Amino acid sequence: MLTIDQQIEEIEAVLRKTPHHKATNGFIGAMRAKIARLRDREIESSTKSGGGGGGFTVKKQGDATIVLIGPPSAGKSTLINKLTNAESKVAPYAFTTVTVVPGMLKYNEAYIQILDIPGLIEGAKEGKGRGKEVLSVAKGADLLVVMTDVKRVGAFAQMYKELTGSGIRINVNPPKVLIDKKTSGGLEVFSNFKQTMDKETIKEIAREFGIKNGNITLNEKITQDRLFDAFSVNRVYVPAIFVVNKVDEDPDYKEKIDGQFVAISADKNLGIDTLKNEIWKALKFVTVYLVKPFVEPDFSDPIVMNEGDTLKDVAEKIGPDFAASKKIVKIWGKSAKFPEQEVSFDTPVGEGMQIRFS
Repeated sequence: MLTIDQQIEEIEAVLRKTPHHKATNGFIGAMRAKIARLRDREIESSTKSGGGGGGFTVKKQGDATIVLIGPPSAGKSTLINKLTNAESKVAPYAFTTVTVVPGMLKYNEAYIQILDIPGLIEGAKEGKGRGKEVLSVAKGADLLVVMTDVKRVGAFAQMYKELTGSGIRINVNPPKVLIDKKTSGGLEVFSNFKQTMDKETIKEIAREFGIKNGNITLNEKITQDRLFDAFSVNRVYVPAIFVVNKVDEDPDYKEKIDGQFVAISADKNLGIDTLKNEIWKALKFVTVYLVKPFVEPDFSDPIVMNEGDTLKDVAEKIGPDFAASKKIVKIWGKSAKFPEQEVSFDTPVGEGMQIRFS
């Protein structure tokens, strides 16, 4: 029986021999979708074999969880020790960190859990260097801090390959594709955007992913790869910050490195405050305050929520019994049309919002 890699190689050989024109678009799309499905099987297999155990199971705590991703000896352990009260082992050789080391950063009244994990190496998605476990932890992050040192900036490309190959999509939103599956009637494709793929190609791709009947609505101008992501069930979308460490070792680093990144020297304590601020912005926190009857608001004790959360989420964060017992919610602040406005529990939270439940 052929391995997944061998099956992919066979399909790619067929694609290389297939001429590209309108009549073959559907066939080529279906073959590329078949490759995507085979890679999905690899991801599903690695997820089952890479979850938990051996020091890689850490309970999420605080208002958000960050995972430090980087090659061995990039300085992740030094960084987590500077950011938190963790005691991650630091040594001048690779693979000093062999399990997950947690720490907690308190910043702007938020408690941010930071996880230092073993270095990510080439072939991680296939399991090298405990890569399956490492990537499994990364999938549970609210934010990835993708880090390398100033002398190995090329590692960003390799890490991106390993992350995307395991189903992680960084700094992109999920495809705006609605799939309404049905039991019969075939497939229909709808879109108000002019697509580069014809409807029959889209249907061929859908069938390859096991979608035989239903309506597919495309609410963006979509590429084949984005369509594969929409039809896959194992994609994870995570924001990321890119960090270059040890910049003190190369005074000309700005001229050599392209793209957006945060420059730090964890060992010299350079750029740490800037990184904390970038983490705060990337997590899109919103601070709100409870108002008790006949008591002035206490602005020293905020509740930290996420952009897009609702007042119902605030009540549930306080506690399930609290949420179940509250029927009315009133708000003050910029989000209110007038002071003490009674609103729906589905109202989104706003920065500085004052809230009273009753």
